[in-house]
Amino acid sequence: MQFRQQALAKLQSPEELDLPVRFARPQGWLVLSVTVVVMAAASVWAVTGSVASTVSAPAVLTHGQGSYILQSPVAGQVTAVLAEQGRRLPANAPVLKVRTAKGETVVRTVAAGRVTALAATIGQIISTGTNVAAVEKVAHDKDALYATVYVPAENAASIPDKAAVDLTVSSVPTQEYGVLRGHVKSVDRSAQSAQQIAAFLGDNQLGEQFTKDGRPVAVLVRLDKESSTKSGYKWSSADGPPFSLTSMTMAEASIELADERPVDWLLP
Repeated sequence: MQFRQQALAKLQSPEELDLPVRFARPQGWLVLSVTVVVMAAASVWAVTGSVASTVSAPAVLTHGQGSYILQSPVAGQVTAVLAEQGRRLPANAPVLKVRTAKGETVVRTVAAGRVTALAATIGQIISTGTNVAAVEKVAHDKDALYATVYVPAENAASIPDKAAVDLTVSSVPTQEYGVLRGHVKSVDRSAQSAQQIAAFLGDNQLGEQFTKDGRPVAVLVRLDKESSTKSGYKWSSADGPPFSLTSMTMAEASIELADERPVDWLLP
């Protein structure tokens, strides 16, 4: 009965339209203002901002002209090994002596370079076309090193000119000396086969290794020079490792791709 009397009294009372109405508390206005500012900033960033991304891929430290695999032009027995691994030889320099049915033949280098591998030994029987050595094309001992990175073909178009590259070198402790710095010099837009990679690096196994997930694109990276370091190149640490770098050293590269506008991937 008490509640009924209160309800009847409410119905008989005036509407009290002259009283002020509070739409929101001050705390509510503060939250609303912050939300509007954040949404406005996000909208501006989505239109004018950019998002940086990277692609990781295997790399090899090489000289810019690559290597070649020296093959025997004759069949026979190896009677002498005239070259030493690691030694730089001029073009047409003797590498092996092979005894054939017609006499002794000397196998010579095709172009000047440093012998990175010798596959033939004295007494070995070889056939025509047998791989006997790998020779890196180096004109001078102080020729600069590069990094050849084998990037998945679908990422090639996103690599800009002179893109920054960080290289984690297999022979260098990263936690102590950091990563090797460089910039993209050129991008070969055609995909590389295992045979092409093997011919450039002078290593058939690397050709197979770099193409096991598909044919990649070769990216040539110029290493940033720094005269104050022992290696002669720039590192993320101040001094880098206390030793020189050698060619055919494996590395893992992280290449900075072209910036993407957030609106391109925020919107469906």
